[in-house]
Amino acid sequence: MLDRRLFLHLATWLGQWPAGPGLHVVRSWRRARPAWDGRLRPAIGVAAGGSAILSVAPARVEAVRSLVAGRPIEEWLPALPATVGTPELTTNRGVFRWCTDPAPLPDVGEWLPPTVPGAPPWLGLFDTDVLVVRDDAGAYLAGVGIKRHDAYGHELAVGTVPAARGRGLARRLVAQAARRVLAEGAIPTYLHDPGNRASARVAEAAGFPDRGFTSFGVFPH
Repeated sequence: MLDRRLFLHLATWLGQWPAGPGLHVVRSWRRARPAWDGRLRPAIGVAAGGSAILSVAPARVEAVRSLVAGRPIEEWLPALPATVGTPELTTNRGVFRWCTDPAPLPDVGEWLPPTVPGAPPWLGLFDTDVLVVRDDAGAYLAGVGIKRHDAYGHELAVGTVPAARGRGLARRLVAQAARRVLAEGAIPTYLHDPGNRASARVAEAAGFPDRGFTSFGVFPH
């Protein structure tokens, strides 16, 4: 059985969960409105155990259902951005993970405003504090931002500067941020490209096992 927070997150974020076998295209007003960073996510999907939900804006449901009918994802995914009205955006497929028991790794970062000097531009997209590691001189080494999709699910995004990789900073930051999300009453999630073995190792070490869930959809560049 799914953790109740994850169930509520998927049902809220996608517009429906669970579903029967096969791919189900469902409508959600969230796909037509800006997400956590002010940008659209016009199509978001999650698949598990032979069942998948693809969430799109209400006005795009019938067109997307016609696109995907009877076809494997490899055939229709490239055409999905244009079908949902955003041909300038790109598609994405990933591993979808979540955590209920973060690894007992020691805290390493401090919570700071996303405008902290030296932080990379991607952290500046967040409108709440981010978790950051800096060296003795105050230079940025690694950080985590929390994408608060809804009240039940918060996705973690982590990045480390090349010179600081291999020190275990990312896994400690992810575990630390996951504890905060759980304390807030939500479930922490973690998405990464299937071929990104470094990100997969971080997830596993921080307490986010691969449970066979995948994600797909249309996202900003």
